[in-house]
Amino acid sequence: MSLVKGLHHMTVCVGGAQEDIDFQTKIFGQRMIKQTILFDGRYAHYHLYYANADAEPGSVYTTFPYGRVKGRPGSGQIQATAYTVPKGSLKFWLEHLNRHKIKNSGIEERFGQKFIRFDHPSGIQIEVLEDNADSRKPWTVGEVTADVSTRGFHGPVLSVREIAETERFFVDALGFRKTGQDGPYHRYEIGAGGAAKTVTLLHEPGRPSGSWIFGAGTAHHMALEVENDEKLTEQKNLYEELGYTDASEIKDRMYFHSVYCRCPGGILVECAATVPQGFAVDEPADQLGHSLLLPPWFEHRRAEIQAMLEPIKVPESNFPGGIRKAAAKIAVADAAPNATEPSPGGPSRRTSAVFIGGDTPKH
Repeated sequence: MSLVKGLHHMTVCVGGAQEDIDFQTKIFGQRMIKQTILFDGRYAHYHLYYANADAEPGSVYTTFPYGRVKGRPGSGQIQATAYTVPKGSLKFWLEHLNRHKIKNSGIEERFGQKFIRFDHPSGIQIEVLEDNADSRKPWTVGEVTADVSTRGFHGPVLSVREIAETERFFVDALGFRKTGQDGPYHRYEIGAGGAAKTVTLLHEPGRPSGSWIFGAGTAHHMALEVENDEKLTEQKNLYEELGYTDASEIKDRMYFHSVYCRCPGGILVECAATVPQGFAVDEPADQLGHSLLLPPWFEHRRAEIQAMLEPIKVPESNFPGGIRKAAAKIAVADAAPNATEPSPGGPSRRTSAVFIGGDTPKH
């Protein structure tokens, strides 16, 4: 029986932070649920989270605004992330995207489902795919109303130069099963399949490999959900038993704990166990995304970090109930005993950093 329940989140590298916020919240109709920073690296830059109305795993799309370096799209990468929308809503999406001058593919079809692929301003590719079986609660804003809004992920499209070893990884190490092929597309599902339980491999044998770094315009990793820390440890052990030794230690990401493993096709795959409080661990659930939140072990450096970041403004329409002012509270008091050191035997935590600058484009 698989330890994986389905998709947890997708993470991509974009360009400017405000450009990303405006696109995600105003045009694509997503709910911003978290403003924080990347916990790793020498350059202080944002880690922004977007999701559906209930901020559910399987709908969480996170972005690193990273303008210093451009990524190189290619094989061995997440090519696109598909979101579900109600059947019949693609006419709206085509008109909406064209009205906002968003480059798109027009209406296409894969495995009998119609979809449109379009570009984020950074070049990242996103899809809206018809799926009436997805009953998750959509977020609505402005032009993107409940009858057309996204429900969450259907699943990622992964570009690979060959299928066999990547298929082996998803089947043997993660518990997916192959459920179909449509030309160069190979579909894999877990559990009941469908929304947030599907991965698609796109066979592109002649495509050069893409970059594996933080780089604007490329996806960084996909994350799969496991139930808890115990199951996460089991998944790490399974990787090692099967010979997938390129697996990280368990990392503390504040809102979830994670293990990363690069699969044979090149895509970085994370398994994530959400902490009990989820995204409300450091701010009230009805005020998600209001303020910049730092992990307790970086909180004492707030002024230094903020000075390195691009000033941003989140549209008021992003917040439910017309809340106009953040009342977010960092959970320093509760986390104080472990604010500088991880608990013995617990997930590893980066507790110090030397930031040498912010996200200034490299010339």
